[in-house]
Amino acid sequence: MIAADDFLVPARARGFDFYTGVPCSYLTPLINRVIGDPGLAYVGAASEGEAVAIAAGAWLAGRETVVMCQNSGLGNAVNPLTSLNYPFRIPTLLVTTWRGQPDGPKDEPQHVLMGRITERLLDTIEVGHARLPAAVEAIEPALDTAQAYMREHEVPYAFVMAHGTMRDDGLEQSPFAPRPPGERQDLSEGGVRRPSRVAVLERVLAVLPDSAAVIATTGKTGRELFTLADRPQHLYKVGSMGGASGMGLGVALNAGRRPVVVLDGDGAALMKLGALATIGAYAPENLVHVVLDNGVHDSTGGQATASPVVDFAAVALACGYRRAASCDSASGVDAALRAALASPGPTLIHARIAPGSMEKLGRPTVAPHEVARRFKAFLAGG
Repeated sequence: MIAADDFLVPARARGFDFYTGVPCSYLTPLINRVIGDPGLAYVGAASEGEAVAIAAGAWLAGRETVVMCQNSGLGNAVNPLTSLNYPFRIPTLLVTTWRGQPDGPKDEPQHVLMGRITERLLDTIEVGHARLPAAVEAIEPALDTAQAYMREHEVPYAFVMAHGTMRDDGLEQSPFAPRPPGERQDLSEGGVRRPSRVAVLERVLAVLPDSAAVIATTGKTGRELFTLADRPQHLYKVGSMGGASGMGLGVALNAGRRPVVVLDGDGAALMKLGALATIGAYAPENLVHVVLDNGVHDSTGGQATASPVVDFAAVALACGYRRAASCDSASGVDAALRAALASPGPTLIHARIAPGSMEKLGRPTVAPHEVARRFKAFLAGG
């Protein structure tokens, strides 16, 4: 058995200082010590997939990251691990527990199957892995192996943590402080004719300063943004639907005062609605979250989403955003975005738009891993 610092100290010496994840009782010693260490950053996520996206954003902003979760949560993380980290070649160190380990202690029935297939699942999604050592002298060599693997392959590497690997030294954590209700701005005109996504994106491009980083959700939003203007500060997400807001949070927390704008969709935002609570809790002042709401899954045939009954601005304020605006016109988006850039956030702009996309819709001609690296270089440029 090792102490949490037996892992954390050599990990920090290798640059790993940004942690995110979802708790597990096996992880208690590690998470508790990370939370209590002022030299480490920790973001508690609403889901494992969200944690992977947050870590990806933090890596793009220059941090070395660790994602911690229970192995039952690997199912939630498979999507971003395979459709975000892999195509963008974004490494992260993953620490997953081993509930239901076949030769381990008797566990609850819901852990039996995942315990049996944990290592096989990591093999299947091509994530290199090893068991987290329970001996102090084995930690540094294991970290060296993990770091070398990630540098060579530019993809995640996992440590599988068995029961009893680490002892608990207690938790020192202050709860999130309540804050006064945020400010709501209603710019809706109530017109029948709503703007196209392209019209809104054109306004966004016209308003944003050159210093702004933009993360566009997967599907037609990213494709239209690329078609209108391809810039180094644009990241066109592919896959990992719902992960744009988490990625934006990871960037915003590590990008200083640089504006970070997430161009989300209604279907994607609904898929990871818990991310709004995480954003509200950690409250980066430089984050602007734009939900382009056309009420349908536009990239997959126009099937309806539940967004007509959702007030995203109200949800954001209930989750702790400092500002939220509602609009249904390109001029409304313009005004809301200018206000957001002039005031501390996080801010959510709920823009109701028309379904459909531009006729000659291109696809990014820059490979995802190239997009990621030029975006990372842009963020590093100050």
